[in-house]
Amino acid sequence: MRHSVVRLCAWLAGVLALSVPMLSAPQQPPGAATSNHVVIITLDGFGGWALDDPYLPVPTLRRLAASGVVAKGMRPVNPTVTWPNHTSIVTGVTPAKHGVLFNGTLMRQPGVAPLIEPWRPKNEMVRARTLYDAAHERGLTTAQVDWVAILNAPTITWEFPERPDPKGQIARELVKAGVISEEDLAAFSSRNIMYRDQIWTSAAAHILRQHRPNVLLFHLLNLDSTQHRYGPRTPAAMTAMAHNDTQVAKIIQTLEETGLMSRTTVFVLSDHGFKAVKRQIRPNAAFSKAGLLTVQDGKVSKTEIYSVPEGGTAMVYVTVPDPSGGLLKRARQALEGVEGIDRVIEPAEFASLGLPRPEDNDQMSALFLTAKEGYAFTADANEPVNVDAPAGSLGAHGYISTDLDLRALFIASGRGIKRGMTLDVVDNLDVAPTAARLLGVEMKNADGRVLTEILSGSR
Repeated sequence: MRHSVVRLCAWLAGVLALSVPMLSAPQQPPGAATSNHVVIITLDGFGGWALDDPYLPVPTLRRLAASGVVAKGMRPVNPTVTWPNHTSIVTGVTPAKHGVLFNGTLMRQPGVAPLIEPWRPKNEMVRARTLYDAAHERGLTTAQVDWVAILNAPTITWEFPERPDPKGQIARELVKAGVISEEDLAAFSSRNIMYRDQIWTSAAAHILRQHRPNVLLFHLLNLDSTQHRYGPRTPAAMTAMAHNDTQVAKIIQTLEETGLMSRTTVFVLSDHGFKAVKRQIRPNAAFSKAGLLTVQDGKVSKTEIYSVPEGGTAMVYVTVPDPSGGLLKRARQALEGVEGIDRVIEPAEFASLGLPRPEDNDQMSALFLTAKEGYAFTADANEPVNVDAPAGSLGAHGYISTDLDLRALFIASGRGIKRGMTLDVVDNLDVAPTAARLLGVEMKNADGRVLTEILSGSR
């Protein structure tokens, strides 16, 4: 199927030239910067299988794949959720090293259900050197639009974040340019996700046009939200994928119009795939039945054991001192025979999953649960322990990274990349070392490798 798609892409190239500019760029305008550029675009939740469907309307992605390198899939890291995988993409190391295990930081207090706080400074969350750190150290400029685990990063030159500061430089420039109103900027986080994707795309194009950063990290979110609500491989999901394609086309068009394309390498990636959910598992309801947490008025009031869901996996924490291990033993017993739980994984196996040991990272849990096909975990502590997935919760990720449905998208195209090449499966840990090589910098101590097989002679 992959070969037929490549042949189809070759046929489409001429047709698409009228609507999307070709990758061969004109001569650079006088005064243009001479340094090289890398643009990393992530389409949240875009499954690696998608380009095998010849009827999925994503002409820009197909053209980039045909004129560059595409992989049959990209392996994510565990847990297969957004922030850990975006952080692995820019560090080249597993969560065992960079430390990001959630879409935020897990805040823990004795006897209280842990909470995930997303708005923590990057330097508190990320325990490894990033691609943008390495670029900044070499005097290169960096930018991010809706990237994650990057709040107040001192090595980012320009940004329009997930929650933009109305007083920020790029925000002010966008208002002045008529891209966004003061009212919509102030209420940005409450606007619908399709609109926010559109504005984030406009912000990325503006930064490229006006500031020409050497590194741009750009994240689109609508597809993830759509698949959580309606499930993967649905008409809604396919429409969101097509919308992703139009946003990528705008970035390529901007690179062409500014003359940057000939000096730019574009990576179009995703963080993880998706799975359909039919039933939900509530480990906290099992712990409540076992007397390990208390529910009052439908809410958890105090805990000794608590489970934090990550979709197809869940983290189990002991929230009070347990020197004898008795509470953890009772937790294991409470989970025995629970419908939908595939495995209860102990710390001895965490390293094989790329996860840290609890003694090395207080974000890590005492147990790691995995779900069976068609199941996902939730935090609800009310009985019953299992329920049918309600409308609006029909898709999830977070499953073990070896699951084929969780494979992500990998396309590389532009400067320094070979043309018309198809790889087998790559690791997302390989992106940062490869991008660094293209920029002339180095990612020291990376778990991933430079994908030298995709690089052309001129780097």
